[in-house]
Amino acid sequence: MPQLNTTPWFMILAFCWLVLLTLFVPKTLSHIFTNDPASQTTLHPKTGPWLWLWS
Repeated sequence: MPQLNTTPWFMILAFCWLVLLTLFVPKTLSHIFTNDPASQTTLHPKTGPWLWLWS
């Protein structure tokens, strides 16, 4: 049965992973995010106690 012969399928798998790692990973890592989290303010708004209407 040809399904049990792993030699061609392993080479196809290895070649696909090689293409994936050489083409798509550097393209994904070079992506520039438009939302820079470092530019946001670090000040927290001052919150007061809650005023309950029935107390």
